[in-house]
Amino acid sequence: MEMPDWKAKELTPGQLSERSGVAVSALHFYEREGLIESRRTSGNQRRYTRDTLRRVAFVRISQQVGIPLAEIRQALDTLPEGRTPTRADWERLSTSWHADLDRRIEQLTRLRDNLTGCIGCGCLSMNSCALANPHDRLATAGPGARVLDVRLRC
Repeated sequence: MEMPDWKAKELTPGQLSERSGVAVSALHFYEREGLIESRRTSGNQRRYTRDTLRRVAFVRISQQVGIPLAEIRQALDTLPEGRTPTRADWERLSTSWHADLDRRIEQLTRLRDNLTGCIGCGCLSMNSCALANPHDRLATAGPGARVLDVRLRC
C-alpha cells in the first residue's frame, strides 16, 4: 500500500493500519469501543485524522503492559474534547497505573519463581501440596491459588 504524503491530514483505514501496525479490523474495534474516532466521506468511507496514529500507539502500548481496554478508555476520556494524548498526558496517565503495574510485576515474578511448587489451590494432588498445605488449611482463606496471588499476601 502506498503511504500517504507526510503532510496528509487524514488517513484511510488501510493507511492507518499500515503506519500503526494494527489490523484494520482492530481499528474498527477501537472505534466501536470509543478509543478512536473517524469521520465519513460523502462516499461513506472512514477517514482518520493523522493524530489518530498517536492515539492508537497509546492504546497499543497500554494494552501491551496489561492495562484493560476499559481503563484505557477511562484514561482517554479524561482528555479534553477527545484529543490525542500529549507527552504530559502520557506521563500523568501512565503514572496513575504504576501501582497496578508494580503489583502485576510482583505477581509475575512470584509465578515465575514458584510455579513448580505449591500454588495453594487446595488440590493436594502433588506431593509438595501435602507439605505446603496440609489438610488443605488454605481453604479457610478462600478460593483460588492462595500462595501465588500477591493481592492476598498469604
